[in-house]
Amino acid sequence: MTYTTIHLVRHGEVHNPDHVLYERLPGYHLSDRGHRMAERTALYLAANHSTAHAAAVFSSPLERAQETAGAIVDAINPQRAARGEEPLAVRSDGRLIEAGNEFRGTTVGRGEGALWRHGNWRLVTNLYRPSWGETYRHIARRMNDFVQSAVDVFPDGDVIVVSHESPIWTFRCLMETGRPEHNMFKRTVALASVTSFTFDNATHRLVGIAYADPASRVR
Repeated sequence: MTYTTIHLVRHGEVHNPDHVLYERLPGYHLSDRGHRMAERTALYLAANHSTAHAAAVFSSPLERAQETAGAIVDAINPQRAARGEEPLAVRSDGRLIEAGNEFRGTTVGRGEGALWRHGNWRLVTNLYRPSWGETYRHIARRMNDFVQSAVDVFPDGDVIVVSHESPIWTFRCLMETGRPEHNMFKRTVALASVTSFTFDNATHRLVGIAYADPASRVR
């Protein structure tokens, strides 16, 4: 019996002094603290036997995720070189991208932020069924499609995947409850955290979920 573990890593803190809801907008990079968070999580993964021997590293195409994934391969590749193995490169996959959101580019929650403008309350009337953008079901479908294909392609191995809060938690809800709908204010996906899902290769049955927050003390 063999198993594949998919480690879903949330990116580190983003430089966003204007508090813009950046969602899928380009040009949003890790802050100085975000780089330190990514490096701390990268060291955590490099120190773990399974993830240090990961078969692949994937990332959302957005800059903050790419930069976090870059820190991870930078920590793992020296060990691979010492073992005479080829270095890992970051592979981009659009299925891992942030959730779509109609508020992108606005300053939600600040002064005359978008949530307070006339007509926009209709977008947040039901937190379990987001009418403000991409549905939880669609997010879960694309994440599950990626994960199940990774289980097939990388049997008996570990795969490190850098994504975003909403896709990671929505997928976890799907795996734990069979439904992706959830209260967005009750998510447990800290910045640079690692949520790991282990699957039986023969059946694709989920056999375990683990969570770690290695960057929690980074300032």
